[in-house]
Parts: sequence; structure tokens; C-alpha cells
Amino acid sequence: MFNKYKQWGGALALSLMAASAQVGASEADAAKLGNELTPMGAIMGAEGDIPAWNGGLTQAPAGHKKGDKPTNPFADDKPKFVITAANYKDYADKLSDGQKAMFEKYPETFRMPVYETRRTAAYPQHIYDATKQNATQTKLVAGGNGLENYVEGAPFPVPENGLEAIWNHIVRYRGGSVRRVVGQVTPQVNGDYTVVRFQDEFTFRNKLSDFNPEEDQNVLFYFKQDVLSPARLAGNVLLVHETLDQVKEPRKAWVYNAGQRRVRRAPQVAYDGPGTASDGMRTADNFDMYNGAPDRYDWKLIGKQEMYIPYNSYKLKSGDLSYDDIVKAGHINQDLTRYELHRVWKVEATLQDGKRHIYAKRVFYIDEDTWQASVIDHYDGRGELWRVAEAHSLMYYDYLVPWYALEVLYDLNSGRYLALGLDNEEEGAYEFGFERSQRDYTPAALRRSGRR
Repeated sequence: MFNKYKQWGGALALSLMAASAQVGASEADAAKLGNELTPMGAIMGAEGDIPAWNGGLTQAPAGHKKGDKPTNPFADDKPKFVITAANYKDYADKLSDGQKAMFEKYPETFRMPVYETRRTAAYPQHIYDATKQNATQTKLVAGGNGLENYVEGAPFPVPENGLEAIWNHIVRYRGGSVRRVVGQVTPQVNGDYTVVRFQDEFTFRNKLSDFNPEEDQNVLFYFKQDVLSPARLAGNVLLVHETLDQVKEPRKAWVYNAGQRRVRRAPQVAYDGPGTASDGMRTADNFDMYNGAPDRYDWKLIGKQEMYIPYNSYKLKSGDLSYDDIVKAGHINQDLTRYELHRVWKVEATLQDGKRHIYAKRVFYIDEDTWQASVIDHYDGRGELWRVAEAHSLMYYDYLVPWYALEVLYDLNSGRYLALGLDNEEEGAYEFGFERSQRDYTPAALRRSGRR
């Protein structure tokens, strides 16, 4: 399967040392963008059961109002078939080891309804333009732990190694700026849960109202997270300045503690530090499926394969659902999910000798159309499969932003899981394109916002 797509991977399986010397794609490969390849580097034409990309989903369905929760444009679609514990081995070559383990762990309830493949991914033209420019100009810094000559878009639309592929995920376009209110749950084995509600803000540096290209050149984006509930956590605020090269200049993070009414630095918000209010169910770098500095792992690009991944997950964003409809014992309500056959890049990350992390290995499956990680299998220090992450993606067609409806991280040992992104019971939808200035993301501003 991998050999079929090797021509698009270039020099696959390069080591970390070799990756450091990579200086972008050739002019010939860059010329394929928008022709043989989509503007983001995916295969353009139809192959087998995967249709051609025709520009993606750029129009809202009839009756949808901009700013409302996403209306499902495929509400009339029916599953082509359903993968269950009884038949999953028939589809084993298109499933991750973690997905297979979920069928074994929950044989009576875990299922994957498979629908028609719809290549809905679309981005604004300025992202396509930037990506084409990046193809020959952006390069990895020494060691591969940062980018040079990069502002926005996919830095490596024709990746030559695992580091380039993972950087495409880390820096992918999420609307420039976005504000959202979402819930996170960590259900007990019996399904009991408490919702932790966050108000998140992401603002990429070049979208600041007072953007100065000469200042903070190593900052990728600013992130602020206010805890809204429950009462015991409400008022705590996290502020992050995400850097492009986190080895040269580590991520800057601060926390406002409502109980102490003070701001302090938060160096633990990185790598395998505990995720906010996650009850030990995720690490800091599990957020957004994977984030942060890649320097503790060796990255190997295995190649492309066809795989059943969560896609066009509009049901999970429906305002007609309650959280109880989605959150179930063991895993989310799989009857509300939608899986499709897509091509993914497979990348293996192996912990380097002498480095520390609770995950000794991760196996990534990254959607070729969006560069979003769709499935990640996590292994412990004994080499045993431990956690399985699935990202239920959708296209925010109002704003030309592919992103997630819900991120879910399953713990195969404890029988528990974490789900982040619930907003069915919240008012309104994601707010893209709101304005923030640099002064809104300072520790002083954090202190002021925490005291309101």
C-alpha cells in the first residue's frame, strides 16, 4: 500500500539528522501544486474509492446563517456499511492498531459507520499562495525544531521526512484568530462525568491588529484559556506564547490562579506536563492532538496509506444534542460519528535515548488534505499500546477552516477517556476573525482578565 504513494513522499524515512539539512521541495515538486497535487500537497485526482478533490466545501447549505453552529450539509447521507468487532479484521489494512484495539476492548458497543468519501477541505486563497511560496523557501532550522522563512500556510506541502510532516500539522491554518467556548469531559468507567467549560482564544501573530513583523519573530501564535466552570476551577486562566523554535526559546506560559489572585510562570505546560483539568487523562502536548516542540522524538515518515478516519463530523456539533447524547461509558456515542476512506501520511515518533516522556512511541495518521492529525496511537515505555486518539473533523465552510468537532483520547488500560470540544449546549458557535492586539496577551493583561 505504501509503495503506491511513495512518489509523493520523496526520500521517505529520513533520520532526524538528515531532516536537519532539508531545504524545502524542489521547483519541480512545487510546480505540481494546483496541478497534479492540490494547493496543500494532496493527490488531486480520483484513485480507487477516493474521489478527486474539486475545491472542497466552500458554500454553506441552504438555510444556514453565518455565525450559527455548522449545519450538516450531508444530513441525508446513510452509512455504506458499519465496521464492528465481528468484521473489523476484514478492514484491518485500513485501521490503526489503536482502532483495532478499541473493537477488542468494547466488542458490543464500539462501531465505525463508514460513509461516502467527501473531500471537503478548503482554505482561503492567501493560504494556498503562502503554501506554494513555502514549498521552496521554508526550511527546518538546525535540529529540525523550528522553521525559517515561514509566516502561514503549510510549510512543507511535499514533505521529505517525518519532521516536515509533523510541522505541517503543528502550524496549520485555524482561521488566523478564533474564540470558542467548549467543554471537556473525563468520564468514569460507568460513564459519570463533569463538564469543564473553557473559553479559548487562538490568535496567530500575523493576525494581531498591531502586528509588527520585526517584533516577536519567533512567536507562532498566542493562546489564552479561561476556565468558566465548575466553580472550583472557575477564574483560572492560562496564557501561552507559542514559539516556532521551542528549543531556542521555550514556550512561554503563565497561569493566573483565582484562589491566590496571582500570575506565575507555568513551565509544566509542555511535553508530558498534565493537561488542564484533565484528571491525568492527557498530557500538555495531547492538546490539539499534538502540539509543541518535537525535539524529544525521532520522526520517521513511513509513507501514505488509505484509512478509515473520522471526517465531516457535523452530527457531533448539532445544537439538537445534549452532552448526555454524546458522552457514554467507555467511548463516545459511535452512532453519532462518521468515518470515511481518505489517504493519510503515516509518521512514527520514537523517544530519543536519554529523553523523557510518558509516551515512548507515537504513530500519527495525518490527513493529506488538511495536514490535521486524524488518529494517533500512543505507546508506553514497555512498548505496549496505551492510548488512542481520534479527531472528529469537519469543515467550517463559513470561514474556510478545516478543524475538529471533537478530540477524543481513549485510555485502553483504565477504560476511561477524555473528550474535548463539546459545545452542543453552549450558546453560539466558534468566532473566527476577531481582533486582538499584542497587549491583550501579556502577563499584565492576564492578571486583569483573571480579576474580572
